[in-house]
Amino acid sequence: MTTKRRPHILVTGAAGALAQQVISRLKETCDLVAVDFREQVYLGDDIPSYCIDFNKRVFEDLFRRYQFDGVIHLGRILSSQLTRMRRYNANVLGTQKLLDLSQKYGIRRVIVLSTYHVYGAVAYNPALIDESAPLKSAGLSADLVDSVELENLANIYLWRYPELNITILRPCNIVGPGVRNSMSSLLGSSRAPVLAGFSPMMQFIHIDDMADAIVLAWNKPVKGVFNVAPQDWVAYQQALKLCGCQRIPLPSIPPVVPKAISRILNLRSFPTYLMAFFKYPVVIDGRAFAREFGFTPKRQLKDIFRYYRDNKRPV
Repeated sequence: MTTKRRPHILVTGAAGALAQQVISRLKETCDLVAVDFREQVYLGDDIPSYCIDFNKRVFEDLFRRYQFDGVIHLGRILSSQLTRMRRYNANVLGTQKLLDLSQKYGIRRVIVLSTYHVYGAVAYNPALIDESAPLKSAGLSADLVDSVELENLANIYLWRYPELNITILRPCNIVGPGVRNSMSSLLGSSRAPVLAGFSPMMQFIHIDDMADAIVLAWNKPVKGVFNVAPQDWVAYQQALKLCGCQRIPLPSIPPVVPKAISRILNLRSFPTYLMAFFKYPVVIDGRAFAREFGFTPKRQLKDIFRYYRDNKRPV
């Protein structure tokens, strides 16, 4: 009697907490291979792990060796990491190489992690932004161009190669233990900057819930673009208060002033390219993903804020 072959999945971004959560959920039912552009991580004797530049020829050897059935691409380099050119090479050219290899080697399922930042923060954003809204960030900040280009690239492959079954996920702010993005740093700090006179509505999703969402998407091969967000939101300054942060107001006008202060003080958790997101609300509509995949977040806002209130230095 022959045993059924377990799905072979390539997971990128293995050094990140989210990828490791996804791997822990899938390792009982799938054979996984972990890859990261930045560093090699140990995930157990049964999970091969590599530190590989996607643009190098050796990356293709993994596809030949492991005969992947699916790819979960969580390896987007954040705008706060690396230089602009290295981010572009990793996020855009690296993703193009990954999708080309997926098509070449007959991959039947691809999940691409994007971000709600692609919508851009402007004063006339609608109250709930759905997946059909234009991606304005490329015209607002050069530091977000690679994020929009990554999405545009994935969309091209989604329609050109329907057999890849590509699903693009645009989550709101991912926070929680192990998360190292700008928002998590702000919530976990004892003092956090705010723009005087502004407190935009924001959404937060716990890393556990986001990992669950990715696994749900893997298990149901529905292609398309989906926002991932809970149906609740809170004002930014109120979120800081609930996390036990002392709020430090910065002058908001003229716009060059807060940007100059952020650069002078080297506020990496309050980067200049995200300044508009601390001024104007970007509230996304996650109902399409919830309906299609049966997704309901388990962690409420009070649970998220309690963690940051009790752990001012999140690991």
